Amino acid sequence: MLHAEYYNQLQKQEQLITKQNQPKDFYNGIFTRWQNPVLTRGHIPLFWRYDLDVKTNPFFMERLGVNAAFNSGAIELNGKYYLVARIEGVDRKSFFGVARSDSPVEGFRFLDYPVRLPDTCPEEVDVYDMRLTQHEDGWIYGVFCSESKDSASDDLSAAVAAAGIVRTRDLKTWERLDNLVTLQSPQQRNVLLLPNFVNGCYAFYTRPMDGFISTGSGGGIGFGLCKDITHAVIKEETITSARRFHTVTEGKNGSGAVPIRTEKGWIHIAHGVRNTAAGLRYVIYAFATDLNEPWKVIAEPGGYLIAPFGEERIGDVSNVVFTNGAIVRENGEVYIYYASSDTRMHVASTTIDRLLDYVFHSPEDALRSVDCVSQRCRMIDHNLEILKREEKDGNA
Repeated sequence: MLHAEYYNQLQKQEQLITKQNQPKDFYNGIFTRWQNPVLTRGHIPLFWRYDLDVKTNPFFMERLGVNAAFNSGAIELNGKYYLVARIEGVDRKSFFGVARSDSPVEGFRFLDYPVRLPDTCPEEVDVYDMRLTQHEDGWIYGVFCSESKDSASDDLSAAVAAAGIVRTRDLKTWERLDNLVTLQSPQQRNVLLLPNFVNGCYAFYTRPMDGFISTGSGGGIGFGLCKDITHAVIKEETITSARRFHTVTEGKNGSGAVPIRTEKGWIHIAHGVRNTAAGLRYVIYAFATDLNEPWKVIAEPGGYLIAPFGEERIGDVSNVVFTNGAIVRENGEVYIYYASSDTRMHVASTTIDRLLDYVFHSPEDALRSVDCVSQRCRMIDHNLEILKREEKDGNA
């Protein structure tokens, strides 16, 4: 006999999971925000958190609590939508859970078990933020952050970040490969794998870092090639989207969702960070790289694409939005999955055509206030001429 509270909590969870999602009353012409988060700690199966045995848990207490579900990789397989979420326990350790739905905007349910990664790195303490790539070699790759204690420091907060790599066919059985090695950069985070070979090699976007938090000499999002992904070594990194003073990438920037291949180039949905009086502010921005030379930026609108909005500003790490997953459907629909404030997962929907229009026709950052005003005034002049013509035609 199960505890009565189990059925009460199960009913609440079912109401949460089956709640219909609707577009928000938010408009910018670029994307649509959806009202309900697609994943929260409330979506985590009860039998992951509670001991259901009344004898050993008479008060129906959480024995292995969960703090948050966020930063999901995303993929569509066989008509189903999958999110591989970062799940953070109350013990601060993160792990991965696979949630599946028939819809891209609602109804996500976790599979029975979390991802059981092969334990090949005894020094590894934490794992998080997996990006999923359906590669042309036939494998699905997951690239994630592998965090270890910095043994060279007595500071208990000092850590070392590396890019872990796994591969799978079905999101159930995972093969662990060697961690990525970058000869120019001592640490790596926010690394992803391009879906296609480049010059016969596996192509990675990296985030060169001198330390766990500080990018140091890292100038932005890097790009590098390797022949053997089972023992991936990148000898040289080329900076693509660079950090710039007084922009959304001033503090640091990193890849987000796996780039989207279009006829005009690769569309990147990345994250940028700047420092404020209230701490770091994370936003999502977009840019494009050349199809054949994907290290070359060919378009980069100024400013952010998505920033924390309303209740998204509040959470464990406030004023943050972060993406490491998007799904592109054959009909051109795009679903961008993003976390807010390291707490929950949201979805924004758009289309390939809208993203192309935004990336290739929105002005670049003018970089100086006086030039930004001039840029805006040129658009105002143009618009006032249009309004005058419209008024004249209306009175004719």
